Amino acid sequence: MPQLHLYVPEEIAEAAKAKAKATGKTLSAYLAELVRDEVGGEWPLTFFESVVGGWKGGRLQRPRQGRLERRDRL
Repeated sequence: MPQLHLYVPEEIAEAAKAKAKATGKTLSAYLAELVRDEVGGEWPLTFFESVVGGWKGGRLQRPRQGRLERRDRL
């Protein structure tokens, strides 16, 4: 797997280390996840748990679907 090297200001590096530690990940794993989520072209790993699974309201119900309308042909 390729390695990437980057330079950031000290305060950014310290903030990244703190966030990685808070998530229980190594700094490398934390940064790899950020890059994967941003440029990977897929949904972030925790997207559905944090957004869709974060619904606090009542159970969602889909209303009955009406009939399709007939349209004139073009």
